[in-house]
Amino acid sequence: MKAKDIMTSEVITVKKDTPIEDIAKILIEKRISGVVVVDDENKVVGVVSETDIVKKEKNIKVPSFITILQGVVFLDSIKEMEEDIKRVAAYKAEDIMSSDVLTVNEKDDLEYVANLMIEKSINRVPVVDDTKTLKGIICRYDIIKSMFSR
Repeated sequence: MKAKDIMTSEVITVKKDTPIEDIAKILIEKRISGVVVVDDENKVVGVVSETDIVKKEKNIKVPSFITILQGVVFLDSIKEMEEDIKRVAAYKAEDIMSSDVLTVNEKDDLEYVANLMIEKSINRVPVVDDTKTLKGIICRYDIIKSMFSR
């Protein structure tokens, strides 16, 4: 069995400039846990999940520091604080989306897809064709359904 045999082909997508409030409404109304972010050519550029939206509300962690010889030495990462600030101030999908998205090809075997999802602890994986155009999505539910509906 191939990815194309079990994927959901009607994928709910958003663009990078979609407001986070609109994405939250989509997740609630459609009762889904994430959306694929695509560009104008329908290529996958990211994913926004419930976790990404919840992280947006995370408090900013100010780095601890000490002073040595009248200089400031930060004990925590300033970069981490900058990322926290970006998340809290996020307005659009591109501000909070995960951009290092794993995809599978529509010709990949179901076993490969299932193993990838388990190994990488991901709940959904976009399915693309040879040109990297979005064709569908596979969620863990789709795999379970395929296993028990034979």
